[in-house]
Amino acid sequence: MSTMPLSGGLAGIQDKLRHHPELYHPENRPSPPRLVFSEAKLTERQNCGHACLLYALEYPSGYFPSGGGLNMANRNRRISRLIALASLFLFRDIGTLIAADLESPPISYATAKENNSISGLQEAIQSGKSKLAFEKKWGYLPGVLKALDVPISSQMLVFSKTSLQRNKISPTTPRALYFNDEVYIGFCQSGDVLEVSVADPQLGTAFYILEQIKQKTPRFQRQTDSCLICHGSSVTQGFPGHLARSVYPDREGQPLFSLGSHRVEHSTPLAKRWGGWFVSGTTPGRHHLGNMTLPQNTRNPPEENPKGSNLTDLSKLCETTEYLAPHSDLVALLVFEHQAEAHNRITRAALETRIALHQQEEFDRILKRTTEGFSESTARRIDSACESLVEYLFFCGEAPLGGKVTGTSPFASEFSARGAKDSHGRSLRDFDLNERMFKYPLSYLVLTKSFEGLPKEAKDAATKKIVEILKKGSPEEKYAHLTPERRAAIREILTQTSPNWKAKLEQ
Repeated sequence: MSTMPLSGGLAGIQDKLRHHPELYHPENRPSPPRLVFSEAKLTERQNCGHACLLYALEYPSGYFPSGGGLNMANRNRRISRLIALASLFLFRDIGTLIAADLESPPISYATAKENNSISGLQEAIQSGKSKLAFEKKWGYLPGVLKALDVPISSQMLVFSKTSLQRNKISPTTPRALYFNDEVYIGFCQSGDVLEVSVADPQLGTAFYILEQIKQKTPRFQRQTDSCLICHGSSVTQGFPGHLARSVYPDREGQPLFSLGSHRVEHSTPLAKRWGGWFVSGTTPGRHHLGNMTLPQNTRNPPEENPKGSNLTDLSKLCETTEYLAPHSDLVALLVFEHQAEAHNRITRAALETRIALHQQEEFDRILKRTTEGFSESTARRIDSACESLVEYLFFCGEAPLGGKVTGTSPFASEFSARGAKDSHGRSLRDFDLNERMFKYPLSYLVLTKSFEGLPKEAKDAATKKIVEILKKGSPEEKYAHLTPERRAAIREILTQTSPNWKAKLEQ
């Protein structure tokens, strides 16, 4: 093993190992276990390389007890206790520095039973209560959208080769994406499968494929490893999630990674969004990266995209008649990017909470102790995950739109119509689309199954923080956009449209 120096958070973990009284004692255990670099591995899949660094715990010579009055059974128990304690200590405090172990309890990602819109639809198909029509041109796509209540107006077209069926994707044959509050559907022309991801209270995010061949009983096949290579990587902090990316594509749709790329969510400026995507809509006086391809030998990212911005007709860029709609709606893209990252943070809050609680139970078992409520470490981890979620749900750091933006499909009106309205006709789905995305800066997702499905401990922590801010405000600069008027409007909307939120706000 190498003695490659540790840095950042890993060095902090080593320091904690060194000072833990159970693992280090100057008389009988003068040297603690050491976190050491083991090896680096490069894995290849679907033409995408991923490197990972492996570390191990190294125990110094003489660390474990010898005979010394201990019989063999007691000695072995003592050794097992020390190894387990060191390992648990390591993984408790490493937090999000490494990917979460999704295959161990309490997550058991590959074997845990799913409970989501797709599993529910599959049960209905199996029982004969639901049928999916198959069409020659689009396969099961129209039937799936209808069964899951996913609007066609949400259609977005992406032509960069950055997904499972990359060989089917190009600027002339973009991949179509559709979504609602819980589900995302991907379709490729002549594609072998429909690609599906869905919010799941147990798994965070679940992934499926549906073969695009006519079947007596269509079956959504759950995917684990093949999707988690990208969708459960360090980019999503090791938890299963979604990726919205903006790249600089060449004429074939291949990303020019030498020019860089951008992860996109609501804090990303318009000028860095939508590289590799078709965009139908207007942003007068402002440019974005959509509708643009570059020569393969391009050495520097373009500073402007005048020909690609403010397009309302995509028919000159691709054959739009090959899709369910002629749009790749700008407003749908804005909402999709906000929602995808919000779902990621809901997933992280949910799974981090479950892992923290499970590891506290393991510590209590090993140390033969009983902890009342949360330990300090458990409470810190839950609060941290929920604080990140609450910040995002309040649109902290949202990039200003800088003026009016419009789409080209009915998406905006259909999306707004889905929201429950208060006595003044207001909803958390009401758009602003001038300086910011929504009029009332608390995400509509607080009224969806995704938020309601959080573990009780996480939901209580996030709800408490949201209620405190709505009632009293916050001195933190990141919440400065929540003026008293906006907070009052949000309180009234929640109180009149959700019994659960009404009860919390009136406590």
